[in-house]
Order: sequence, then C-alpha cells, then structure tokens
Amino acid sequence: MTHGVLVRINLNALPAISMEDSVYDSIDDTQDPTTTTDTFPEKANVWVEDDIIGHPASIVYHDSVHQLAKYLVVPVNMCTTKDPTTNFECRAPGPFEISVKSRGTAAIVEWMCLHGHTVWTWCSQPTLKYGMLVGDFMLASNILLSGNNYAKISLLFRFMNMGMVERSSFFRIYDYYCVDSIKDFWNEKRAKLITQLHPKGPVVILGDARMDSPGFCVHYCTYTAMDNDSKNIICMVNIDKRETQRNSVIMEKEGFVHTMNTLREELHVTEMCTDAHTQILALFSKGDLKDSGIHHSLDIWHGSRDLGKKVLTAGQQKGCSILQMWNKDICNHFWYCCKTADHYEDFFDMWIGLLHHVTGEHSWALGACHHGPLLESREKEWLKNVHKYLRFRSTADLESFNNHILIEATD
Repeated sequence: MTHGVLVRINLNALPAISMEDSVYDSIDDTQDPTTTTDTFPEKANVWVEDDIIGHPASIVYHDSVHQLAKYLVVPVNMCTTKDPTTNFECRAPGPFEISVKSRGTAAIVEWMCLHGHTVWTWCSQPTLKYGMLVGDFMLASNILLSGNNYAKISLLFRFMNMGMVERSSFFRIYDYYCVDSIKDFWNEKRAKLITQLHPKGPVVILGDARMDSPGFCVHYCTYTAMDNDSKNIICMVNIDKRETQRNSVIMEKEGFVHTMNTLREELHVTEMCTDAHTQILALFSKGDLKDSGIHHSLDIWHGSRDLGKKVLTAGQQKGCSILQMWNKDICNHFWYCCKTADHYEDFFDMWIGLLHHVTGEHSWALGACHHGPLLESREKEWLKNVHKYLRFRSTADLESFNNHILIEATD
C-alpha cells in the first residue's frame, strides 16, 4: 500500500525486447487510491417465513467475532463519509478500528475510521420488514409458544451476559403478532376437527377443568373437551371469576355448561365423561341435562382412586386392618368389573364375588362373620353411581393435556 505516494519504476530491471518480439498493451493493475468502489454485501432481510423458519442459529461470543473481523479485508481503503455541511468526504485511510457491541440479541460489528466515522456495519442477524431483528422476534414469540415467561428468560440471559430483547419490545411482539395469530390458528384447527366429526355421527366427549390456583383463590378456569376416539381437543372455554359473581365454587360448572352448549350445537353428543363433580352430577340427575339423552359417565380412574381412599379409611378402623392389604386388589377388581360388565346387574354379580374372595361366605361350616347383614341403604350409598362407570371411560388423556399446559401457564 503506497498511501498516495507514486512508486518509481527501475527501467534497468525491465526485460529486454527485441525487434521481433510483439508487444501488447497491458492493463495497469495499480488502483488509484483516491477512488473507491463500494462493494459491501447487502443486508440480509427476511421477506417470507421460509427465509428464517428452520434455519440453525448459535450463541456467538464477541471476542470470537472480533478475532474474525480483524482478518477480514474491507472492500474500501478509505472513509467515504461526507460532512453534512461542506459535503466533503472524510477520506481517512485504513486500517479501521473494529468494535463489537450488542443490540438486542444480535452482535453488531462496526469498522470506524480514525475520525470516528462508521465505514461499515455488519449485523449477525437478518432483519424483518420494519428493521426488527429476527432473533428478537423469534425469541419473543417462542418464549410464549414454549410456555416460558419473559422474566425467567431475561434472568437467564443476564446470568449468561447475553443481549436480550427489551421488555417493551417483547410485549409489542406478544400483542401485535402472537396472540391473534394463535387464536386464528386455534379457530381454524378447531373448525377442521368439527367438520371431520360431523360425518361420524354420535360423539363421546371427555371433559375436565383446570384452575389457575388451588382453593378459593381461583380467578380463571379453563374447561377443555376432547373427542374420546381421536383424542383431539375440540373445545376450550375460559371462565373469569367475575362471570360467576366472584363465586369460585361454581366456575367448573359454568365452564362445563358453556362447553356443552357449544358442542351440542355443533355435534351429536351422546355421552359425556367427567370427574365426579357434584354440581355436574346434579345437572344430569335433576338439572337441564336430565332429559337431554346424553349419557353421563364418570372417570374410571377417579372412581378407582376414590374407592381406594374409602377402603383405606375403613381399614383404619379397629379390627379391619386386613383391608389395607387388599386395597390394591379391591381397586383392580372394581376396574375389571367396570370394564367387563355391560349393565348394572352384571357388575353387581361380579362385584359381590369380591366378598367371597376376601372373607369367604358370610356363613360356612366352621364359623361366620362377626358383622350383621349389610343394610340396603348402605349398599345404595356405595353403589349408587356404579352405572356411571360401566362405559369404562377415562379422562386420563385430557388430564395429561392439562398437565402439559402447566408449562404454558403455571399456577
């Protein structure tokens, strides 16, 4: 590099050319240092989702970027920044000073002349239509989609000394781009599922509620309905406590009623499986759904669990501790009876066999049970809801879904 100083040519060092040799004009390879050609690459922009979706990304340290930038040859040899007043170019020669700094989640590399002018700026991320960094947009949207929250991810990035999208930018992306898009996607997906279920005819629905907090501090309730055969979520209803006069006790019932009203308008619902919620039981026994023609089933897993609790409680009474040893087997027998029996009489015949298996007959040749005959009222208390378990339905898959969304919205 001559920095504007002309180099003298030694004529004695040039090769001798005879009269027979042909001489061709050669192009002067020396470049006028006063002229520069701007050959910087264009900034990477994202115009459609395929430009960025699925593209790999990495964490980059500034020192490594700075090391790489030092060995790059900038395609200009002087600063071309013009003074806004005089319109004269700076023309400060290289080499240029290199700096690396963070902007959101991106690393920005700048080449500056000795007068502090920026010769070139390079960004580690492409930009969207209005100059938003792709990394900021992808991080903000995926924080929501992955069930995380801004505070936790921001703390993680601060611990790692990494650039983070600003809080205000995060919520702008959240409001302007994510929420409505998710709602539109859900409505479109749900409409397709309902259309697919129409030709099927009778539909069996599983329903379950999830509260945002335990006890009486509930403020929101989400009631979810799932198709029993396909295991697809076909309805979700959100209930605000203010919709129930701030009575959190009836929020699950309200969610169930909203769900049933929606699905009955769209599908031919013949059976609904829920947990043993007393208010929902009342709707089918003496409420609006009594004559609806919809069979109400109870979750077999919940029924088996509740039976196990009752047997465990009975086994804690004096002289009944042996029941605790049989607790698991009794629950398994209940599960088998509900799965095998077609109606109540079949169930009762199989269920009574448990007594013979555990304690033998009430009266036999060598002795008898110490208890008297079981009263009919007590039998009715224990077995009055058995017919609701005989379809052998379970909301286990739906509860798995509710457990999954705990990562989306924790208690």
